[in-house]
Amino acid sequence: MSAMDDKDTPRLPAAKEEGAELRKPHEMIVMVPRSRRVTLTGRRLYNALLQVSQSRLQAMATMPAADYMFEAPLPALLRTTGSSGEDRTAAKRYLREMRGLEVDWESTAPGDGLKWRGFSMLSEVAIEVRNGENWVSWSYPPTIMSALREPARWARIDLDLLAKLGSYAAVALYEICARYRDNPSGVTSRKPVNWWADALSQAPGGAERREWRKFKNERVKPAVEEINSETDIEIELIEHKLGRAVSEVQFAVRRKRGLPRARALAEGPVDAGLVLRAESLGIREAKLDGLIKEFGETRVREQLDVLERRSVNRKLRGVEHAYAYLRSLLRHGGEDAAPALPAPAEPVAPAALATAAADPVPAVAPAPAAPSAALAPTPGEAWLNQRIAQVKAEIAALDAVQRRGWVERALQELAARGLLSAVVSRRAAQGDVLHGVLGSVLVRVYAEAVHGPGWDRPGHAG
Repeated sequence: MSAMDDKDTPRLPAAKEEGAELRKPHEMIVMVPRSRRVTLTGRRLYNALLQVSQSRLQAMATMPAADYMFEAPLPALLRTTGSSGEDRTAAKRYLREMRGLEVDWESTAPGDGLKWRGFSMLSEVAIEVRNGENWVSWSYPPTIMSALREPARWARIDLDLLAKLGSYAAVALYEICARYRDNPSGVTSRKPVNWWADALSQAPGGAERREWRKFKNERVKPAVEEINSETDIEIELIEHKLGRAVSEVQFAVRRKRGLPRARALAEGPVDAGLVLRAESLGIREAKLDGLIKEFGETRVREQLDVLERRSVNRKLRGVEHAYAYLRSLLRHGGEDAAPALPAPAEPVAPAALATAAADPVPAVAPAPAAPSAALAPTPGEAWLNQRIAQVKAEIAALDAVQRRGWVERALQELAARGLLSAVVSRRAAQGDVLHGVLGSVLVRVYAEAVHGPGWDRPGHAG
């Protein structure tokens, strides 16, 4: 086979999905450690940080300041990577080391070569305990932030699939090959054997680099078997010889037929962004985890959407116990069932039960017949989603002073309704104002004032 041309044209980002998928910029795919060894847990954890950060950046109207700190609960990040609780101590140690751990970033495209030399993986990282749980805050060098927010070319990395791989070489090789899954040539770039050894190794290369024959048998072949067995692609090693010695290597890549893009089970990795949304409503991660195990992540995400809209609807009484209300939605098939709340597993104030049972939820979408069933939006829902997107675009186009005024009004309403949590306050301070419950309130407050009370109804002239 010949080396591929690899001049794929830049693509516009696909519509944002709520899930553990990372659009990893091409220039960040090949990570070669320079200062010390990178662990498997560390690389998985770094991808989880990138995925959460990319989700937050897409929700922001503008690029945040260089010292912007992302945040997420450590247990949720670990589950997103497929790691267990036993990895928590190692993850905390590795997170602290990331700031000083230097790597070279390379593109997989022929001729691109080294992109960034000697970058620290993180600019800053901190771990603190909040309500008995470890939370991580982190920031990136500005160059990485820009590439992450608006990648010109990227590889789709499904973290659910990546979590199934049990070796560092398999994870690194999958990331490289994943960007070629839909490439017409069907092969990766052709690179020298030392390049592949460095790209698939956890430790800095150089004088102690293993010869290709040994490296192939010990690392590459097992990684190929893992990828072919556990992921959505199949790959094949192709060696090119100069005389009797192998000088260059590439891989044939093809997508497996009939395999769904995402195969996550209810007990599989959980999107850390889902945990953050629940935290904004006052639902602890441990309780959310129980709901996900019982009902599945897809149903929990759908009903969390309902709860967010219900919580900020001023025409209805406030939800005094968000967890009990969400649990009721899940157990009784969604908002259309309008059930009486079942007896909760833990004591709940009678007023909370009455509020949750008495207040019907505005219709958003009927509950799916099965967790795997995907429901297309009704015409009314599609119109409203488009209308909300238009309002968000208007807010994003405001200058910083004007936008801050509307954010303050939204924060005041959240405070009056008892929904102004520490998570929401931090996001507002950092400029992440179009996401989650704060974004829902901000859109409504702005739209009602600018376009009138009927802004969310078709045919309104405002």
